[in-house]
This record gives sequence, C-alpha cells and structure tokens, in this order.
Amino acid sequence: MRTDLFDFDLPAERIALRPVSPRDAARLLVVRAATESPVEDRAIHDLPDLLQRGDALVVNDTKVIPARLVGRRIGRGAEASIEATLHRRLDGARWLAFVKPAKRLAPGDVVRFGEEGKVCFLGQLDATVEAKGENGEVTLAFAFHGPVLDQAVDERGAMPLPPYITARRPPDDRDRTDYQTMFAQAEGSVAAPTAGLHFTPELLARLRERGIALHKVTLHVGAGTFLAVKVDDTDAHRMHAESGSVSAATADALNAARRAGGRIVAVGSTSLRLLESACAENGTIRPFDGETALFITPGYRFRVVDAILTNFHLPRSTLFMLVAAFSGLELMKRAYAHAIEADYRFYSYGDACLLVRR
Repeated sequence: MRTDLFDFDLPAERIALRPVSPRDAARLLVVRAATESPVEDRAIHDLPDLLQRGDALVVNDTKVIPARLVGRRIGRGAEASIEATLHRRLDGARWLAFVKPAKRLAPGDVVRFGEEGKVCFLGQLDATVEAKGENGEVTLAFAFHGPVLDQAVDERGAMPLPPYITARRPPDDRDRTDYQTMFAQAEGSVAAPTAGLHFTPELLARLRERGIALHKVTLHVGAGTFLAVKVDDTDAHRMHAESGSVSAATADALNAARRAGGRIVAVGSTSLRLLESACAENGTIRPFDGETALFITPGYRFRVVDAILTNFHLPRSTLFMLVAAFSGLELMKRAYAHAIEADYRFYSYGDACLLVRR
C-alpha cells in the first residue's frame, strides 16, 4: 500500500509532553467498527464499564532501561560528541545502537560515555564500534559485561524519550517514573509500551471486581518503533526484530478465556503483535520465546485479538498502519480527526483509544 495513505496533519500543540495525573484520568476514545455511532468520548477510568466479565486484558511487563547515552569519540583526531540510543542487546557486552552523528564514527573507533561514576571502578564507560549498519545503526562492544555494564548504563543513561518529546524538552528524573508502566519487571526495552502507562492500582482493583482478568507477556520494545516509514510503498519497509515471550501458563489461560466466550484485549500494539506472532492459524495461542518482526498493515487477518487499548500514533508510522488494519483506515482517519478537534493529547504521554472489532 502507498505510505501516504496513512498521512494526516497533527497540530504540534496536541503532542503531550507530560502524562496526566492520576494516570487513569487520561481521556479514552472508544472506536467500535460497523456501528451507527462508531466513536464515543470516555475516560480511562471507565474501562471496567466498557469491558465484559470474562474478558482477558494482556499487558506487556517489559521495563525501560535508561538507554540514551551521551559521550565522545576518543583516540582519533579531534574529539567528536556522540549520542547513542541502545536498542537491542546482542550479548553480555554488545548492543546495537542508533548513533548521531553516525558519519563521525568508523569501525574500530572508541566512544567514551561519562567520566565520573557512582561506583569507583566505573570511572568511565568505553565502547568500541564493531560495525556500522544502515540508518545510523552501529554495533557497540562495551568494556564492561553483564550486571556491571547494566549498572554503568543506569548511572549514565537517560530515559530514551521519543524524538517528538526530546525536540521540545530534555529528559529529566521525573521521566524515570513517568515513562515506566506499573507492570514493568523484565528489563530490556528502550521505549515504553505506552498503553500500559494509563493503569493504576485502583483501576486494576475495579477490573478484578468486574471479573476481568489480567495476564502478562513480555516484548522488549526497540528504538526502531520510532523510525519513520521512509519508503513509498509499505511492502518495502523492513521492521526491526524484537524479542519476546509468552509463557505456557499465560497461553493456556488466554485459550481458556476464549473458549469460555471472553475477549482478548491487548494493552498496546506490542502485546498485540506478540500475541499474533504466538498464535497458530486456528487462533490457538502457543508458548513463545523468540523474536518477532511482524508488520501489520490493512489486509492482515487477525487471529486472536478482539480489542486493543492503544495511544494515538504518528502519521505514516507502522503503529498507525496497525490500528488502520485493526479497525479500518477510513474509520481511524475519522477517529483521529475527531480526537484532534476534541483536543485529545497525542503520542507516548497522551490519551488513548479503545478499538473494538466486530
């Protein structure tokens, strides 16, 4: 499909720079396909009333690491400032990262991140450029390994907020809490599964009282989620692989919920993509432990997910293509036009949609 079909105009003032408080006070646009009144303005705290007893919510329990590092190239000519965003761990010491400006780095270069550490033997964090790829991607081999490297990154790194936020303000200590869901447990993401940011303990308690179960899966979100689709046709776009897992217990519980007539409600595009990657052709969810690069565009046949809670996404993005595939392109364009007119807040720290299929 043509990429420009997924374009729309968004006023800059609609981009949220901070989340609302409390988190479940965010607005919620309910979009129901094939109904006379397909859009309805609600709030996140209405979610228990919008779902049904027996439905199963599926959240992503990945935890965001402070993956944005600022350093300088050393050992070759004049020092050059370098910004790196780690996005995929290769082993105990090696990461794939997007760097800026990539033209200042070559294989064999050393980048030094930070000078002073909170632990005496971590005075500086060096990484060697092993290889260069496309779109500013490099392979970094760090001087530290395993938990020691994790601690060094945690001390020096900043939360990897999306470019549409960092262009208007720098990350700060508040983002270390704001850009983390209450389910965050398994470290490994460099972007938050933002639909999960809206939940609170009070909301979860009301969902349980309503008879709506909550299940956890893990998909480590990579920085590739922020990359624009630069090709003219979606068939030419390459998704970055992300690692994830669905346990046997979770797969069994979700299959049982479906057999009993409950709906599978994915909290976020990451949960949806993982569930669709883990299911068989007949819709049975299987245990999963591996990578997925599933790219969902209109025409995709959804096998397991009946509804999705998701934030408002960027124009021409793979995420807007996903929701267009789920609910229909024309309906989602109408819904987004309504949201813009009604002053909904967009993107990672913004409001949300609940999309319900027929």
